Amino acid sequence: MARRPANSGGMIARGGVALGEAVFRSLCEALQAGSYRAGDRLREEEVAQRLKVSRTPVREALGRLAARGFVEPAGGRGLIVRNLDISEVLELYVMREIMEGAAARLAAGHASAPEIDALRDIEQAFVEATEAAEMARLNRAFHEAICRAARNRYLDNASRELQDWIALLGPTTFTVAGRPTTSHGEHRKIIDAIAARNGDKAEQLARAHIREALRCRLKLLQKQ
Repeated sequence: MARRPANSGGMIARGGVALGEAVFRSLCEALQAGSYRAGDRLREEEVAQRLKVSRTPVREALGRLAARGFVEPAGGRGLIVRNLDISEVLELYVMREIMEGAAARLAAGHASAPEIDALRDIEQAFVEATEAAEMARLNRAFHEAICRAARNRYLDNASRELQDWIALLGPTTFTVAGRPTTSHGEHRKIIDAIAARNGDKAEQLARAHIREALRCRLKLLQKQ
């Protein structure tokens, strides 16, 4: 059964965002937060009740999730969150390595001093975190901040979609022994390369960081 998402007090469209889009984003955020995981069932009526909306925007949002391949039919009993196979996981990390490397390279050329300071602040919070889920949240914030600093809207949009796919992978790699410590060291070196305006090194370090994340992901998959 799906875990209850933290935001369960109703859905209100704001800032001109259509209700169907708001429901879609809420479901994507629930995936990222681990509220829904591979194999969990999504029923139109239950989602509508939880978000306190009609079934029409929920139907629209679930249709979009299905079209993107995040969910699949469950034998006439709603939809279930997809479980990615090993080939899909490897393909996902190939793209993640390319995109994170490009973001770091561009950030080295465009990041402002306040943005670099913000990266250091996020990383300090990561070091002080004690729960794997909080580390995962801060890690997403770290990579999102680098992508924003890259000043490329197309890369930013593509990275956001990739994060939705990563949400389907299940438990964070920060549950692997030693990964929080090695990740901190990798983050720190990436920040230093960006601050030094060394695009080549920033890209190289970011790519190596994702390869190490893949190694840890494969460890987790072997235990399943």
